[in-house]
Amino acid sequence: MKVIGLTGNIGCGKSTVAGMLRDLGVAVIDLDAVARQIRNNDAEARRRIEARFGTIEAGELARVAFADVAALRELEAILHPLVRNETRARLAELEAGGVESACIEAIKLLESPLHDACDQTWVVRCEEADAMARLAASRAMTAEDARRRLSNQSPQEEKVAAADVVIDGSATLTEMQRQVEAAYAALMDA
Repeated sequence: MKVIGLTGNIGCGKSTVAGMLRDLGVAVIDLDAVARQIRNNDAEARRRIEARFGTIEAGELARVAFADVAALRELEAILHPLVRNETRARLAELEAGGVESACIEAIKLLESPLHDACDQTWVVRCEEADAMARLAASRAMTAEDARRRLSNQSPQEEKVAAADVVIDGSATLTEMQRQVEAAYAALMDA
């Protein structure tokens, strides 16, 4: 099974690219969704998060964690090991089921040991103005909130330097689709 590691900063179009891959038949594992499932369903994780942060509500957690780097690291220390374990289990299940290709979608993929499970790293990059506009439109974030979120992520240039494939998230959807189809075909033909 071929595994694509899909990353890029918030608002650059990772979810759009993941949807395009899904349409091509790729099994996509969205690590934000995995983290939400764990936060909502794992009693021990819920207990630890609530004990530390006073809430498990997503909006409130985001407000607290993205305002304080130490708090964000604490939240990640609780969730990330569980997310990694669940992701590895899902990859094993997909491979055992004969799935041809999978994608791990994660903002912090390059900082994670899950990066080693990927055959290729794809980075979606975009102009900061595009990311800011998308965050305002799709998540109703203020410019300050968007900047705070972006500042807690590694610079795009670092991600691009580690990429096997770079998708231009500032391009038109048609052009992004062309880039995704070409990169996917090349991966599957390799």
